[in-house]
Amino acid sequence: MEIEYSSNFKKAYRRLTLRIQKKAEQKEILFRRNCFSPQLKTHKLHGRLKEFYSFSIDEKYRIVFKLVTAHKAVFLDAGDHNVYR
Repeated sequence: MEIEYSSNFKKAYRRLTLRIQKKAEQKEILFRRNCFSPQLKTHKLHGRLKEFYSFSIDEKYRIVFKLVTAHKAVFLDAGDHNVYR
C-alpha cells in the first residue's frame, strides 16, 4: 500500500506525543500490509465523513484516511475522537 500524507495529517501527527507516534508507526506497518487487518479495527465513517475510513492507533487515538485506489491511501488526520468533528 502506498501512502500519501496530507499537510493536515502532518501537522496533527507532530502534535501527538512521541509514545503515540511510535504506536502509529507500528500500525502503519500493518496498514501497508493489509489496511483492513483486524488489529487496526478499520471502519468506514458516516455522515459528512462518509467518504473516509479510520483505523485505531490505540484505544483513544485514530488515523482518518481515504482510499484513492486499491493500492493507494491518503492519510488525512490523526488524533483522538475529535478527528471525527
